[in-house]
Amino acid sequence: MNNAYISALAALAGSGIGALASAGTTWLTQRHQDRSHRLAQIRARLEQVFGEFIDQASRVFADALTHQLDDPSKLVPLYATMGKLRLYASNATVVCADRVMSRILDAYYSPNINFETQRIRRAENYDVLRAFIEACQTELKAHALRKMTRNPPPGLMATDSAS
Repeated sequence: MNNAYISALAALAGSGIGALASAGTTWLTQRHQDRSHRLAQIRARLEQVFGEFIDQASRVFADALTHQLDDPSKLVPLYATMGKLRLYASNATVVCADRVMSRILDAYYSPNINFETQRIRRAENYDVLRAFIEACQTELKAHALRKMTRNPPPGLMATDSAS
């Protein structure tokens, strides 16, 4: 074989290997960026739904303490948010949210409280969101740890995990 052919083949092989290495690096980088972006979107969605539930549950619970349930439509936004939680959040978080809903409904069917005449004796009885918030914090911390590893977070839909 001619030395010129050997040199040309070596140059072509080197170029091909370089191109493959570049393409592989680009593909891995893009895949990592897509995964990071997807996980950031999931976390933002969780934070938004958690905050929405906290806001609505707080409002409705305050109403439940001082009123009877005369208009069930007051609960519709909270039930809608509960559905979003069931769609996106972990089972532990949903269980805590269910407990909040039960406490709210119990408060609606209990005697009204007049805060002007009745003193609050045990403030922890009115902190219906504590366990839910702790479950949210745990889920968000677990989500952050999963972001650093290769495990997808719970609640990640099958269509989201395809890359």
